[in-house]
Amino acid sequence: MKKLTTLLFLSFAAMGAQAQSFIQAYQTRANQVTQTNITSYLQDFQNLGVKTTGSANNTATLNWIKNKYLSYGYSASQIVEDPFTFGNTSSKNLVITKTGTLYPNKYVIICGHFDSIVGPGVSDNGSGTSIILEAARVLKDVPTEYSIKFIHFSGEEQGLYGSSHYVNSVAYQNGVRQLDIKLVFNIDQVGGQLGNNNTVIFCDEDQGTPTSNNAASQAVTQQLATCTTLYSPLQTDIDPAYASDYMPFEAKGEVITGFYEYDRSYNEHTTSDTFANVDPVYVYNVGKAAVGALQHFAVATTTILSVDDVASQKTLEALKIYPNPVKDILNIELPHKVKNFSFEITDLLGHTLIKQENQTQINTSSLTNGAYIGVLKAEDQTVVRKILIER
Repeated sequence: MKKLTTLLFLSFAAMGAQAQSFIQAYQTRANQVTQTNITSYLQDFQNLGVKTTGSANNTATLNWIKNKYLSYGYSASQIVEDPFTFGNTSSKNLVITKTGTLYPNKYVIICGHFDSIVGPGVSDNGSGTSIILEAARVLKDVPTEYSIKFIHFSGEEQGLYGSSHYVNSVAYQNGVRQLDIKLVFNIDQVGGQLGNNNTVIFCDEDQGTPTSNNAASQAVTQQLATCTTLYSPLQTDIDPAYASDYMPFEAKGEVITGFYEYDRSYNEHTTSDTFANVDPVYVYNVGKAAVGALQHFAVATTTILSVDDVASQKTLEALKIYPNPVKDILNIELPHKVKNFSFEITDLLGHTLIKQENQTQINTSSLTNGAYIGVLKAEDQTVVRKILIER
């Protein structure tokens, strides 16, 4: 993805979007996104190499994505390979459809590209690919009123060729609309830079032409921002949609929104766009936000929990892990009612380095300087934090 260096900002207050309420069932499902899966997807994506459109690595990546959906239980009939050509290059998009219960012929599209041009493209856009996969896994058996299309585009880096083909040959044919699209939710380059304080995500909104769809885009982007703060620890800001796979949809007047990393890494389109430079905890948190928002957009079923269940879900909200960065002793401060818990520190590949039970002080002196992942489990809840060791 290519991003403008000068970003435009709009006040949330100016948008006038309707307030949204927290839904416990949406949070429960957002919490089913796992750090282990995100880390594994990112690492696998790197191992598939440079994914230039039309290359063997590009095809292998499409097959890897397809096999993930099959492993989640999606049927072959739900998975469509969408071939396209530009110049002498041939490639395929991958489209997976989950049918809605009330509006089966109206679609929420969540999309991102999987091709790269230089380097393995772990942030641009293995991060978006990983989040879409995890969203599809979590929501596989969750009824939604609207149908969802999970779309993985190729040809983005050379000029949005895959998404342009899909819009002009599938969603529209001879200029006639074939798909009733509620909105398009694009996720591109949300890997962050390891070592940055990655606590904010950009929500992309339509600020271009045609202007007829701008107000609707602003409204759904406000909803995306609200869902992000409801269902993840991230804060939000607004930037203009630009040069990614939602743009061919926008040109047809469709409503678009999306995610893009806030503290830009600038590793895109370089050999430095690798797993070692991505912040997997940031990707995990963006994944939670995406699952929360996708449920809102597609109107997922809700579950009524008892008062005790709701209280249990919130017991770790007051958790503190400090100092961070840490030199030798990491302190864990929990709500008084939490008596039994475990805490482990893993490397970025998920290998456990330290594991303690019911200890509020963790000796990290055996670890070298760098970034690690801390995982605390208590009362059927899991909290993940990025831990930095600095001496």
